[in-house]
Amino acid sequence: MKYSFASKFLILPLILVYSFFINPESADAQSGAATSGQQKLTYQNPVFNHDFPDPNLVQAPDGYFYSYSTQANWSRDNFGGPFITPILRSRDLVNWEKVGDALTKKPDWKEKGGIWAPDAVYYKGKYFLYYSFSTWGDPNPGIGVATSDKPEGPFTDHGKLFLSKEIGVDNSIDAFFFEDKGVPYLVWGSFHGIYGVELSEDGTQVKGEKFKLAGTAYEGSYIHKKGKYYYYLGSTGTCCEGEKSTYEVKVGRSKKFKGPYLDKNKKPLLENGGTQLLSKNTGPTGFVGPGHNGDLVTDKAGQTWMLYHGFRKDSPETGRVMLLDKIEWKKKWPVIKTAQPSITPQEGPVF
Repeated sequence: MKYSFASKFLILPLILVYSFFINPESADAQSGAATSGQQKLTYQNPVFNHDFPDPNLVQAPDGYFYSYSTQANWSRDNFGGPFITPILRSRDLVNWEKVGDALTKKPDWKEKGGIWAPDAVYYKGKYFLYYSFSTWGDPNPGIGVATSDKPEGPFTDHGKLFLSKEIGVDNSIDAFFFEDKGVPYLVWGSFHGIYGVELSEDGTQVKGEKFKLAGTAYEGSYIHKKGKYYYYLGSTGTCCEGEKSTYEVKVGRSKKFKGPYLDKNKKPLLENGGTQLLSKNTGPTGFVGPGHNGDLVTDKAGQTWMLYHGFRKDSPETGRVMLLDKIEWKKKWPVIKTAQPSITPQEGPVF
């Protein structure tokens, strides 16, 4: 079938409109990004404009970044759900697409709860997913582990690592895997102290005694090794109250993985010290409750980037959308410009 010149101009707008509604996530990503030939990548927050809480990040050998989140429901955006553990994929940390679900059904080792704050990691030739199984006010939440041969899943559940009452730490959620000098560890905790424990070599069992890393102000733990320092990043405040959320990110550092971690003023994180890294936008626009960051990533230009979540001030009902910002290193401390989420167009990562 042939089309006239006029018909082509009539059809093109219809295709664009159709594409927007059939694939809103791509439209959201592209609205804040621009790539063309040698043109530099730019973006504007959010980089994923749907509910995607506690975004974890894995850089896979296939050249993609994969991000995993707390269970989410995008039906309010006419985009499906609920999803137990949605997975997004990107080549540049800016343009994201949904590629699957890590878990298609909830594990059966606990009767009630949701899957929160998954931490995925590539370890010993497999992808491990450490997840929290909890409800609000749960007296005995726990942490489990699943594995997959592929970053997009599906993941096979291997059951619980421990429940709160078994490990002796209230509110045992927000797991984070860290390998130090070839030894695997799990870091976890939420407002009842941040703890670590050695794992078995295969990453599926607890080995040894727990040790304390930070005080009762923190959850959403992440540790980054750079140079001679280990940097602890943790979220404080309330995560999930929409425009009233007080979440923010603080940091301390140590020359040893097991601490002690100190802030810029030498106050121990065990005593709830912490240097401000990120907080809400103070103006009428932007985001509130920024926190629970994923892994820090270094691009080809040597720049460091951090994904995290926050509520839009203009539409908090959208949920915790995914944000991206660059970290600069000043006097061996991580710094985000203005210590607030960026809200204007930014030059993006280089990959």
